[in-house]
Amino acid sequence: MLHASPGWAAVVAVGCLAAGGALLLPAAVRRTGRCDRPRPAGGSRRPGSTGGPQGPRPITGPRRPRPAIEPPGPRPTAEPPGPRPTGEPPGPLPAGRPHRPRRRMALRVSVAAVLLCVAASTASAALHGADLRRGPVPELAGRYATVTAEVEVTADPRVSRPRVRGNHAASPTAVIRADVRRVEEAGRSTATRTPVLLLVDLAAGPVPRGPPGGGGDAGVAGEGPDTSPWLGLLPSTRLRVTARSAPARESGDRVAAVLRVRGQGAPEVVKGPSAPQRLAGRLRAGLREATDGLPADARALLPGLVVGDTSRLTPELDEAFKATDLAHTLAVSGANLTIMIALLLGPPGLAQHSGRRGLAPRLGLSLRTTALLGGGLALAFVIVCRPDPSVLRAAACGAIALLALATGRRRSLLPALAAAVLLLVLYDPWLARSYGFLLSVLATGALLTLAPRWSGALLRRGVPPRLAEALAAAGAAQAVCAPVVAVLSSRVSLVAVPCNLLVEFAVAPATVLGFAVLAAAPVAMPVAEALAWCAGWPAGWIAVIARTGAALPGAGVDWPGSWTGAALLALLTVGVLLVGRRLLAHPWWCGACAVLLVVAVVRPVPLARVVTGWPPPGWRMVMCDVGQGDALVLAAGSGAGVVVDAGPDPVLVDRCLRSLGITSVPLVLLTHFHADHVAGLPGVLRGRRVGVIETTGLDEPADQAESVRRQAKARGVPVRRALAGEERRTGELSWRVLWPPPGPVSAAAGPNDASVTLLVRTAGLRLLLLGDLEPPAQRELDRSQAALLAEVDVLKVAHHGSAHQDAGLLRTASPRLALVSCGDPNPYGHPSPATVEALRAQGARVLRTDREGALAVTGTATGLHVATD
Repeated sequence: MLHASPGWAAVVAVGCLAAGGALLLPAAVRRTGRCDRPRPAGGSRRPGSTGGPQGPRPITGPRRPRPAIEPPGPRPTAEPPGPRPTGEPPGPLPAGRPHRPRRRMALRVSVAAVLLCVAASTASAALHGADLRRGPVPELAGRYATVTAEVEVTADPRVSRPRVRGNHAASPTAVIRADVRRVEEAGRSTATRTPVLLLVDLAAGPVPRGPPGGGGDAGVAGEGPDTSPWLGLLPSTRLRVTARSAPARESGDRVAAVLRVRGQGAPEVVKGPSAPQRLAGRLRAGLREATDGLPADARALLPGLVVGDTSRLTPELDEAFKATDLAHTLAVSGANLTIMIALLLGPPGLAQHSGRRGLAPRLGLSLRTTALLGGGLALAFVIVCRPDPSVLRAAACGAIALLALATGRRRSLLPALAAAVLLLVLYDPWLARSYGFLLSVLATGALLTLAPRWSGALLRRGVPPRLAEALAAAGAAQAVCAPVVAVLSSRVSLVAVPCNLLVEFAVAPATVLGFAVLAAAPVAMPVAEALAWCAGWPAGWIAVIARTGAALPGAGVDWPGSWTGAALLALLTVGVLLVGRRLLAHPWWCGACAVLLVVAVVRPVPLARVVTGWPPPGWRMVMCDVGQGDALVLAAGSGAGVVVDAGPDPVLVDRCLRSLGITSVPLVLLTHFHADHVAGLPGVLRGRRVGVIETTGLDEPADQAESVRRQAKARGVPVRRALAGEERRTGELSWRVLWPPPGPVSAAAGPNDASVTLLVRTAGLRLLLLGDLEPPAQRELDRSQAALLAEVDVLKVAHHGSAHQDAGLLRTASPRLALVSCGDPNPYGHPSPATVEALRAQGARVLRTDREGALAVTGTATGLHVATD
């Protein structure tokens, strides 16, 4: 209904309202009739009843005593035949008859409640959807007009991860959600309130890590070498921007337009943030300052654990948390709020007892005063941690529980969760389309319903209480949330439950100490730094578990990323639970299944080779499947390999190297600095010993060349230039650099023609790796090195098999096997049909990664073979 027309929304809302009213009308009439029934004069009781003006009713017969324990046997369903003594109460009527009207009425009320909720949600959705069509902004966006607007920031800015597009990486962009409050176009100024998305192109260079919500009175954080003033904007800050407008990229987005700001300077602040937002910004900034001296992983994690600030999280660590399903620890949720409320109230089970604990009873506060303070604490929690879906859900549930505490009513967590979800969706219907909100609700529901039952079952089988609770909680949350996670990531984690169990005991101390740092930083920074040092130990442990779990070869399995795949995973989960329930009675079978799971996750290379056939024994070169890019591995001994180019994606090249069992890389050779060859370098460096990085002599594009040197410096890996004529050997593997020629490399040639070209010899095979050479460089190489290039065994086709190939070089090389690395799909049409036909005309067998996947060359000069994964 968010995008439905007002007419349809009105029809649905009115129809549901009318139907709900019609269902409730009989109940209202019956209740009104009971209230209006005339009462007998002289009292409120009917004649003959005990008490009242008429006196007590005489009892004419003895009352039969009710047995304390009901005798065994079936209960009578009707009054026995025969005369009943005078005054004896009538026996029970036939079972079920008196309750049918009540059941029907309860059903009517339930259906009416559902219809009324649908009516309310429809009206709310229609009002929120109207914001996307109201005012001049949608019409201006449809014309891609350039506008000057006054906007109010509504969320913390974030940096989009640079993405590889073709041979270059897009510059980082600041993404800011805001409301347009006033728009100027063609000399007209119009007041409005329209949600938009601001995209600000940041300066090239290191990816800015500016802390969102840096907190200044003007609403902008201070600039630094790796920060941008745009990233320090606080919510409620008003800006004046000149931007080009465009329609929202997706029809289901909650913004009416996208405003792309081209300016590289500081934002023009019209009005600073509100006082609460300034205070929240100072608290978050103090937490970051107190953690500056911690190791890199702890420095990045601690603000995320406490207030959800993930601005320092590196892409590699972020991927590790997603691969192990630990990302929920970085999303502030009910656990954080529970810790804060528990400090005030003490244990929830004793909140309404005289022996309650916490700070409130020590200060002599009443229950209602305590509930009010708890409500203020929940509001502060939302402001400091930002109103993300999980934060809102936790705050709403806490507010309902506090209301029950203040009114003296019995608290029930499951109805509180349902009420919180209903109220939040009515307040903000867009939450109904938020995966984060869905996962938060599912996980909470699993902890309230499934976890207690599973914990009880484990206790009955002799499992220790704490271990049973931890296993039940982790297993229940994983079972319920896994189908939704599979839709988002197209992958199912096999290490999620063990990793969650291993970090569970570290999350609470890290969070509690983190809150202490948050409170101490504004008043005593040395104390805050000492507390942060203590909190760094459990935070570092969490990072170690995430990285270790993600590095396992079988950490996850690919799964269809659709709702059909989610349904299949849900059915599989139910089947596993049913089988596992029976296996719990057989410890030996449980142990065998655990061993099989460990083997599947660890995947020892010899065993994986027997089961899957990958990698093939005696492989000499592997062309990894990294999409539209290049990444090759040359065997250099047991567990060692020379890597030529790293592809565009760190995850894909890391996965390829792990499948080959590569733990040591004596040389990483980057043929040139295009992003589809070097952007995956972090995946090569992750968890491996790297000897040296060699590159071409042309530092273009400059941002990618600087990125390579920065990453190498951070890991202590030397970088040097590959020189033509250089020959090196390691074991049976040797190679010679053929291109580019000695001397300075001309920028006029371009990065492709500056590609490092190698002639590799291994086990009698000759392999020619051409990088991305274009025809001019190919002709020069053919002219100067023809004797070395004649009749090679394997050719790595230049530039992903594009149409720009030199026919003379192909005739000289005359390969037996031609390998093409390209993605499916790719916008360039690689490989070119003309190139494929030219290679086949020379007698070459042509294989490509977009169809066959990763390719492994095996054998010798007398017996050349190729295998796929």
